[in-house]
Amino acid sequence: MEQSLFSLHPNPGWATKESATDLSSDATTRSATDTSATDMVGKHCILELYDCDPSKLDDETFLRHTITTAAQRAGATLLNLITHRFEPQGVTGLALLAESHISIHTWPENGYAAVDVFTCGDHTMPEKACEVLCEDLGAGRHALRSFLRETPAALGTTERMPAVPIAA
Repeated sequence: MEQSLFSLHPNPGWATKESATDLSSDATTRSATDTSATDMVGKHCILELYDCDPSKLDDETFLRHTITTAAQRAGATLLNLITHRFEPQGVTGLALLAESHISIHTWPENGYAAVDVFTCGDHTMPEKACEVLCEDLGAGRHALRSFLRETPAALGTTERMPAVPIAA
């Protein structure tokens, strides 16, 4: 199911359990009384970009700038950006955010890019990053799936201990 960038959840803060619904096409909606999760940790967007400008998809410098702009527009804090240009074509980029990550993998020969944007917290708007990528890469069409990530209840109620290192 193709989804407009503007049809996402109207409240990026996800302030109430009632507003915590899965936005993907194969979604199952959680009720406010569901105890399998305690808190929303963030929002995850999977973006498919089609009919993009092949020269932009193969330009590592351009993609670094676009990913940086996307992170800023989402209200996220960019910690590190790693990119790699493949021969004869294609770029992979991974932006490490204080709030999680943005990744992109491009296939210039097909005018296609696969994008993953995951941000934690209620101050970020990953759909804004998706808008930047869609516009800047000149996508003729796109498909977007978005869903909320939830913290398992056990993480909130169980004391966690560091893992014991395995002897070499």
